[in-house]
Amino acid sequence: MHAVRTCTMGLVSSSAIALLLLLSLSFIFVNGGVPTTLDGPFVPVTVPLDKSFRGNAVDLPATDPRVQRIIEGFAPEQISVSLSATYDSVWVSWITGEFQIGDNITPLDPETIASVVQYGIYGLPITDEATGYSLIYNQLYPFEGLQNYTSGIIHHVRLTGLKPNTLYQYQCGDPSIPAMSEVYYFRTMPVSGPKSYPSRIAVVGDLGLTYNTTSTVSHLMSNHPDLVLLVGDVSYANMYLTNGTGTDCYSCSFSQTPIHETYQPRWDYWGRYMQPITSKVPIMVVEGNHEIEQQAENQTFVSYSSRFAFPSEESGSSSTLYYSFNAGGIHFIMLGAYVSYDKSADQYEWLERDLAFVDREVTPWLVAAWHPPWYSTYKAHYREAECMRVEMEDLLYEYGVDIVFNGHVHAYERTNRVYNYNLDPCGAVYITVGDGGNREKMAIVHADEASNCPEPSTTPDEYMGGFCAFNFTSGPAAGKFCWDQQPDYSAYRESSFGHGILEVKNETHALWTWHRNQDMYNNAGDQIYIVRQPDRCLVEPKVPK
Repeated sequence: MHAVRTCTMGLVSSSAIALLLLLSLSFIFVNGGVPTTLDGPFVPVTVPLDKSFRGNAVDLPATDPRVQRIIEGFAPEQISVSLSATYDSVWVSWITGEFQIGDNITPLDPETIASVVQYGIYGLPITDEATGYSLIYNQLYPFEGLQNYTSGIIHHVRLTGLKPNTLYQYQCGDPSIPAMSEVYYFRTMPVSGPKSYPSRIAVVGDLGLTYNTTSTVSHLMSNHPDLVLLVGDVSYANMYLTNGTGTDCYSCSFSQTPIHETYQPRWDYWGRYMQPITSKVPIMVVEGNHEIEQQAENQTFVSYSSRFAFPSEESGSSSTLYYSFNAGGIHFIMLGAYVSYDKSADQYEWLERDLAFVDREVTPWLVAAWHPPWYSTYKAHYREAECMRVEMEDLLYEYGVDIVFNGHVHAYERTNRVYNYNLDPCGAVYITVGDGGNREKMAIVHADEASNCPEPSTTPDEYMGGFCAFNFTSGPAAGKFCWDQQPDYSAYRESSFGHGILEVKNETHALWTWHRNQDMYNNAGDQIYIVRQPDRCLVEPKVPK
């Protein structure tokens, strides 16, 4: 059902307001004083930088046993599960065979190894079997001295006809060799409905593969998520030359390279390290700038698009760079910031269609995610995604998106409800979690601090070639490019590594908790109930295009 949303600030009855206040107060009382967005907008808070804590943001070496290849022959490795568009289907992915890197590489033949998953409900015999497809990809450079790469055989198998909220056991591989994996387990999502939600959804961005990453993943695992959202910047393989030499700043260290190189084995290291979680907890990934990885013939995003399975086709998308899916009563929209997003682009037209068919009676919550934030007050990447915001924000506001998750900026920030830089009770809450633990520097400088406002000319969308960030024409920052103090839309910001957990409780209340790596995993660095007000922020039905 297509819908248009309006904010009816003066049309709600006093009894409805009283009921909402009573409901919110009951949540506060029961849950130990956790604030809700109904208590906002909040006075902006900046947590002072803890200079004693940087963590060990050093990449795991290839010699670390957690990233080494421990299987033999064509046994499966780098096993992962991802969701299809609905609860009754999931994807299982894995890799067989060894990668090759060097001057002379001979790609493996995907046709030589079958793609089979044998599965069944936990506690019952494994009687079901599904087959899929396989591929290899190459990372090739037309420059002398650069080493080329060819992957192992990547397998993707879609399981269908699954029961909701059910624990399944599975093995993957080629039973004819035989080369099958051990038995692993995953749980399907709940059926989509207004009272049906996964218990915990972990959200993390800019993860990388450092000792800090290991702390983030350990904390994340301790929170027992049912689903993981990774909002871009996965392995940081492009922080390396093809000879394996890495750096904290590619452009600083390798300014003379003929192309932005990437050391693809870091992807294999990442897949091996993450297998203990990705083999049992579905992971949904959207691309970041570190996944661009340009190579010969201007190909981009090849590793990202090859290694992960996406519900693109199931959600009507023609691209791995944007798609949607349901997780219980939540509809997730994963958008691509590094593919055309203007109103005449395929992505925008797909987004309009996708939103048009969201039934808020079935999936009350609408959550969007992409990599670079629209609302960030840090100097790093300040207003870099402004062109995307100009093109798409009206559409997301019109359809009542509740929460937006982003990465890219290596810090944490949560906004008040905001639309077009103005506080708006019907705007989305924007949350930046680009603090997963990669080896690049943490963002600590704020654009609103003295002498830190960047020059507008330094803030274009370099990859998409757009520039839309001009001086503000109204509000507290009228005539300026930055605020003179922390903007009123910024509720909380802190520079620290960590991850977040989203727990949707019912049709109107969702608990958001951000965990810092330096704390015990069950401590909250930031916590709030995000409350929907469907009676106040109306989404009016409209016939889909």
